[in-house]
Amino acid sequence: MELRPYQWEVIMPALEGKNIIIWLPTGAGKTRAAAYVAKRHLETVDRAKVVVLVNRVHLVTQHCEEFSRMLGGRWAIATLSGDMGLRPGFGHLARKNDLLICTAELLQMALTSSEEDEHVELNDFSLLVVDECHHTHKGTVYNVILSRYLEHKLRRTRPLPQVLGLTASPGTGRATKLEGAIEHILQLCANLDTWRIMSPQNHRPQLQEHCHQPCKQYDLCQRRSQDPFGDMLKKLMDQIHDRLEMPNLSRDFGTQMYEQQVVELSQNAAEAGLQQRRVFALHLRRYNDALLVHDTVRAVDALAVLRDFYDRERTTRTQILQAERWLLALFADNKNELELLATQGPENPKLEMLEQILQEQFRSPGSPRGVIFTCTRQSTQSLLLWLQQQPGLQTVDIRAQLLTGAGNSSQTIHMTQRDQQEVIRKFRDGTLNLLVATSVAEEGLDIPQCNVVVRYGLLTNEISMVQARGRARAAQSVYSFVATHGSRELRREQTNEALEILMERAVAAVQGMDQAEYQAKIRDLQQAAVVRRAAQAAQQKSQRQQFRADLVRLLCINCMVAVGHGNDLQKVEGAHHVNVNPTFSIYYNVSEKPVVMDRVFKDWKPGGVISCKTCGELWGLQIIYKSVKLPVLKVRSMLLETPRGRVQAKKWSRVPFPVPDFDYMQYCAQSLADLSLN
Repeated sequence: MELRPYQWEVIMPALEGKNIIIWLPTGAGKTRAAAYVAKRHLETVDRAKVVVLVNRVHLVTQHCEEFSRMLGGRWAIATLSGDMGLRPGFGHLARKNDLLICTAELLQMALTSSEEDEHVELNDFSLLVVDECHHTHKGTVYNVILSRYLEHKLRRTRPLPQVLGLTASPGTGRATKLEGAIEHILQLCANLDTWRIMSPQNHRPQLQEHCHQPCKQYDLCQRRSQDPFGDMLKKLMDQIHDRLEMPNLSRDFGTQMYEQQVVELSQNAAEAGLQQRRVFALHLRRYNDALLVHDTVRAVDALAVLRDFYDRERTTRTQILQAERWLLALFADNKNELELLATQGPENPKLEMLEQILQEQFRSPGSPRGVIFTCTRQSTQSLLLWLQQQPGLQTVDIRAQLLTGAGNSSQTIHMTQRDQQEVIRKFRDGTLNLLVATSVAEEGLDIPQCNVVVRYGLLTNEISMVQARGRARAAQSVYSFVATHGSRELRREQTNEALEILMERAVAAVQGMDQAEYQAKIRDLQQAAVVRRAAQAAQQKSQRQQFRADLVRLLCINCMVAVGHGNDLQKVEGAHHVNVNPTFSIYYNVSEKPVVMDRVFKDWKPGGVISCKTCGELWGLQIIYKSVKLPVLKVRSMLLETPRGRVQAKKWSRVPFPVPDFDYMQYCAQSLADLSLN
C-alpha cells in the first residue's frame, strides 16, 4: 500500500525511532501512516512488539482492518475490547502476537493486574500507538498509562517503547489566548514525550487536494412564538418552588445552570438530613430535564420523560414521604392538560429546519449518507421516533438508526457494544443511510461515502466540532449547524471556529520553537507532572484515611435508614464495591429479572437489581462472583455518616475511609464458619 507524499513527510522521524505526534485532518490517512510505521518497526526492530490504543470499542475492528491490509498477513495481530467475553489473558495474547489493538482501559487493567496470564509491563512493547491522542491529559486512561511511561523515563528505566500519537484536533485546552494554547500543546507533547508534532510543510498542497472540507452552513431558526406546554411546565415548577420556601433559589428554568443548582440542592439536603427538600430538588431536576428535551425535540417527548419518571416513582417506592405524595398528586392533577398541550402545541422550529435539510439532502441524486449529532441518548431516541413519525419524511428514502454509547441509565435504553458494531456495519454497507448519534460517533468513524453531517443544537468544544465535521468524508459534503438565533449553542459554535484557528497558530508556534528551548520546556513540564501526580496520590491516600471504616455508617440516600458500616465494604476487581456483611441482605430486595449485559465477564455475571426494602430506592445490582452472590452498591445511593457529619461521595475512590480488596478465599472460609456455628 503506497503512502501519499504528505504521509511520508510526517512519518519520517518515526521511521528513525523518534516519538512524534502526527497531526493531520480527519480523512487524511493517519491510521494508514501509523500502520506503515508499525510495519517498518516490526521489520527492523529486534523482538518488536506493537500495541495500538483506541478510545472507542468500535475503532478496534476498524483499525484492525487498516493494519491487516498494511501488514499483509506477515505478522500475528490480536484485537481486544470490552465486549469479547471469555478470552485468553492480555499478557498471554501479548506474548503470542506481534501487534495488539485494544481499548486503553484493557491495557491499563493489564498493567495493574497481579495475574500472570493477564499482566504486562509497558516495556514489553517496543512501539505504542495512541489514536486520538488529544485525550492524553489530566486523569484520562491515556494519561494514566503515559504517566507510567514518564515515571520510567525519569527513573531512566530502559528500554522504553517508542510513542506515536495521532490526532486531527489537539485543541486549546480551554485557553482563549495564544500563550495559553501554546502551553496546552506543549503539555500534550510532554505527556506523550514527543520529539516533534508533525504536519505537512512541503506537501501541504497535496494534502489540501486530497482532503475535502465539507461546505458549512448555519441553519438558524426563531424561537417558538408561543409555547403553552413549556409555560405549563414552568408554572408547575413555580408551584414546587413556592412549596420549598427558598426565595433565593434561581428560577432560570430549562438551563444547564439550573440543573447544577438543583443537583447541589439535592446533595446538600441529603447531607443535612432534609429528606423533603431533597425530594423537591430531585423532582425539579426531572421537570428541568423535560424542558431541555422540549427545547431539543417535541413536547410529546418531554412529556414522555416526565410520565416515565412518575410511573417509576409510583411502582418502585415502598415508603412515600409527604412531599412525594404532594408531587405525585401535582403531576397527576395536571397530566391531562399537559397531554392536550403537548399534542396541540406548535412544532419545534429546530425540527422544522431539520426536516427541510433532510428533504433537500435525501431527495438529491446519488446515495446520500448522513449523521445527525445530538447531545444525549434521550434526544437520539426522540429524534429517531420523530423521523419515523413525521409525515413529511415518509416519502423520503431515509433508513435511520441510533448510535449511542454502551452502558445504561435508569432513563434510557442502553446500546450494547455488539449493537454499535452492527449499526456501523449496516451504515458502511448502505443498509442504513442515516445515523442519529451522540458523541460516540464523532471520533474515528471512517465512512468514505458519508456526505451529510448535522450538528443539532449542540453545545460542545472545538475538538468536537472538528471531529464531527470530519465524519463528512465524501466530495461536496454538507456540514450543517442547526440552532436558534441568539442561542448559547450558536455563540459556542462561532467561538469554536475562532478556537480552531487559535489551535493551528499554537501548533505552528510550537513547531517553530528552537529545539533546545522546546526540549527544556518538555523536560520541565514532565518533571512538574510527576511531582503533581505524587502530591495528588498522597492527598487521595490521606483522604481515604480520614476515618476508621467501622466508624462510618452507610445510610440509604432516600429514607436515611442505617444499613451498614464502612468496614462492610470490599472491592471486587478493584472497582465494584460490594457489601460482604451477611446480615446486609435484610435491608434490600432483589428483582427476579437479572440485569441484561451484552458482555461475558471472566469471573462474574450480573444478577437482579437491588433496592432499599424500606423505601424502594435503587441501590445497584447483585453480581454472582465465582458462584457467590454479592450486592454491588452505587456510591450515589448511599449517604455516609462520619464522626464529623454526613457526606455524599461522588466516587467510591473519594470516600473518607479505606476499602480493602475482596478476598474470595477468606469470604468462603468465613461463610463456612458462619454456617457451622449456625
